[in-house]
Amino acid sequence: MRPLVARLTAWLIAFWRLISRPSAFLSLGFLTLGGFVCGVIFWGAFNTALEFTNTEKFCVGCHEMQDNVYQELQRTVHFSNRSGVRAGCPDCHVPHEWTSKIARKMQASKEVWGKIFGTINTRQKFIEYRLELAKHEWARLKANDSLECRNCHSATAMDFTKQNRRAAEISTTTRVSRTNCPT
Repeated sequence: MRPLVARLTAWLIAFWRLISRPSAFLSLGFLTLGGFVCGVIFWGAFNTALEFTNTEKFCVGCHEMQDNVYQELQRTVHFSNRSGVRAGCPDCHVPHEWTSKIARKMQASKEVWGKIFGTINTRQKFIEYRLELAKHEWARLKANDSLECRNCHSATAMDFTKQNRRAAEISTTTRVSRTNCPT
């Protein structure tokens, strides 16, 4: 492992020396092509990391989510239902549109901060902060007009006659106002 780190460090130092000196030896075309290649590599790495953090495996990777919220999700219709469609954590908590997704990821950095400093690292701490965390999610859903819910639920495609009374009432009310997800 050490030789690999030493080689990588030496390569990075040599690369830095190359790109930080005046371009007396390198053509503008080479610099442009190099910038383009580096940009493509950065963009690919960035998108790969972004997509990895949009997986359920990543979301429940820490024991706070595995032991608390994920256990509850497994008992809901969003996890197991007769149609076999499963909503994972990112389906409800991460917007699909790119700019909104990036904004949500920036907000999530506070959650990482809480993970690092143990804000909700025990069941008791989670229960203490639960209402505050829920209020943040409810406010976010209200602010974006329950967009994540509407990504999957289409009021025009719902057959209210096949829903139970409560679900049909909520769906028709939500269909008109579109301000709060009924779940």
